[in-house]
Amino acid sequence: MSAETHAAVPIVPGEPVLPEARMHLVRPKEPVTGRIVETRLCTLGGRKAAGIVRHIAIDVSGTPLAGGFRVGQSFGVVPPGLDDRGKPHALRLYSIASPTFGEDGEGRIVATTVKRTIAEREPQKPDDDPADHRLFLGVASNFLCDLKPGDEVKLTGPQGKRFLLPVDPSMHDYIFLATGTGIAPFRGMVKELLEGPAGPTSSRIHLVMGTPYRTDLLYDEYFRTLAAKHPNFHYHTAISREPGEGAPRGEYVDQYVARHGSVFRPLFRSPRTLVYVCGILGMQFGVYKEIAAEGAADGFLILSDELKAVDPRTWTTEQMKRQIRTTHRFMLEVY
Repeated sequence: MSAETHAAVPIVPGEPVLPEARMHLVRPKEPVTGRIVETRLCTLGGRKAAGIVRHIAIDVSGTPLAGGFRVGQSFGVVPPGLDDRGKPHALRLYSIASPTFGEDGEGRIVATTVKRTIAEREPQKPDDDPADHRLFLGVASNFLCDLKPGDEVKLTGPQGKRFLLPVDPSMHDYIFLATGTGIAPFRGMVKELLEGPAGPTSSRIHLVMGTPYRTDLLYDEYFRTLAAKHPNFHYHTAISREPGEGAPRGEYVDQYVARHGSVFRPLFRSPRTLVYVCGILGMQFGVYKEIAAEGAADGFLILSDELKAVDPRTWTTEQMKRQIRTTHRFMLEVY
């Protein structure tokens, strides 16, 4: 995943104070060994889901990673073997799906959410053969998903210092917007906010999970259980390729938020609210439009004069790429 820059942005009301995050405790040239302790399918539809996604927990006891990561960070996985050029595989980053205190409460077991990459080859360079449609298997994702409890994996990290919960979570309310495996950090954040050692927060939390099909929802039972237990936690689902209640043709995350403006409008306009977006590259643009349409751009977006002068519903993707920056109240991880 790649984070958009938040450098050199003005201070706005409600700006969070983020904790210091330790990074690069383990370098790529000297990875440490973790051991798989749990691997399970985490899609609502199990093996009937369109994608194969596994929750994978790794024991990092005795390494610098133990107690060294924060929720919202990522760690690196170094797959074994060589690439097609005869060089060692490059590391791949995976979002941490655990709270800062880990799956075990001690920070010694860290989890992530991995989707197997399985696709037909497509031309990537001008000299690639367009007729080559052999099966392509993602190296790191399939390596991880193939592992069993007790198997070893080489790890690095952690990385990331911006996509974090604030030092004092009670000072803020939260909107978490996810697509696909972008749910990973929000699983950890929700656990930290509601099941942490200090007890559950009273802050308002709204999590919107977007998937193509209902069977692809991740950690669905867990989030529904939490929502039933904690009245301040609200779990929403946006299904894009199936009709749903109030959405006969399906909808994306930003469209769900727009349709439920009475729920999200007060949050966008409150200086307490922080917005976190994690998932597929491009999902942020619809969110930008919706925030601006609700009259809340000043809290989350830094706009060019050109964009300020026109209806946000008319903004193009190219305009948004070049003419919008985010404030510290808007956290973005897209890939």
